[in-house]
Amino acid sequence: MASRTFETAAGPRSEDALPASATSAVKIVIVGGFGVGKTTLVRSVSEIRPLTTEETMTEASAGVDDLAGVERKSMTTVAMDFGRISLNDELVLYLFGTPGQQRFWFLWNGLFEGALGAVVLVDTRRLEASFDVLGRLEESQTPFVVAVNAFDEAPSYTDGELREALDLTDEVPLMACDARNRESSKGVLLALMQYLHSLAMTSEAT
Repeated sequence: MASRTFETAAGPRSEDALPASATSAVKIVIVGGFGVGKTTLVRSVSEIRPLTTEETMTEASAGVDDLAGVERKSMTTVAMDFGRISLNDELVLYLFGTPGQQRFWFLWNGLFEGALGAVVLVDTRRLEASFDVLGRLEESQTPFVVAVNAFDEAPSYTDGELREALDLTDEVPLMACDARNRESSKGVLLALMQYLHSLAMTSEAT
């Protein structure tokens, strides 16, 4: 009788283990229109090997996904991205990147469950791609910050112009970022946590 050899499944890498000092974990979602850089942000900032669900775009998506402004995009997220970052020895953020195409938005309800806040990535070449995203966040009363991602040849606007175009109140943090850069992406997450803290303090004061 022939013997069989079974491969031992590889466990998690030691560098992916949760720090022993971690005492608090917060779920954050990264949202935005199609092709604004959500997967890039999660990849750049995650301290563990990120989980992505990118698939190659095919001709079947023609006429379904709006590729205006992102014609060179060849991959797309079909479920979610996942990463983790420790902001300090005790606080860990779990990052969930959402798919940008509206045909995958049915997944949002599950991804938003238990989330404390959100980062909205914006591409100034296609501001209109953010309108529905912002509307859904406001509808669900999820606190968020808006980060304008850096793209070559993207038009530049003042903060006032962006707030007017996106219908943002003065209270919502608005900042520039480069999703490819770890420190820039981390800065956006820190801004969100500071905003959530200020909302909590205001709520306690009232």
